[in-house]
Amino acid sequence: MTRAKIELGDVTPHNIKQLKKLNTVVFPVSYNDKFYKDVLEAGELAKLAYYNDIVVGAVCCRIDTSDNSRRLYIMTLGCLYPYRRLGIGTLMVEHVLKYVEQDGNFDSIFLHVQVNNEGAIDFYKKFGFEIVETKEHYYKRIEPADAHVLQKTIREPQTTAPLVNGSVPHAKTNGHD
Repeated sequence: MTRAKIELGDVTPHNIKQLKKLNTVVFPVSYNDKFYKDVLEAGELAKLAYYNDIVVGAVCCRIDTSDNSRRLYIMTLGCLYPYRRLGIGTLMVEHVLKYVEQDGNFDSIFLHVQVNNEGAIDFYKKFGFEIVETKEHYYKRIEPADAHVLQKTIREPQTTAPLVNGSVPHAKTNGHD
């Protein structure tokens, strides 16, 4: 038996409809045209997953610069049910982790997961993600409407901001100044 070929490919105007169809099947929420327009401009942050040249999964991310930090937000990461547990999701998460590592300038990676999706929660925990918050009524048209925020910290955000003249505030020491 030959081994299955699993690989990631770019999202392009020629295959964006496959991404739309995949997301419709995999996720209980729908995404608007702006989502797909942004995905086309996302480069390495949006990938289709192929199993023997058939699109079976996808990952779509964006850079989030709110809260005084630079974070990668996984908007979607999903795989068709018959192709789960074959390493496709792992390949997609590893792609994201590699991107973040090569960039070297991210504080964390985060995503939202429906609170009852234990399979997804366990999957992300294997990669060092932790539940850091639960947002009530996050989803508008599905039940349960609550979502966990899962996060993997890459580095602690900077807590001391430089003063106006460029110097850093004096840190407290152990009393031996």
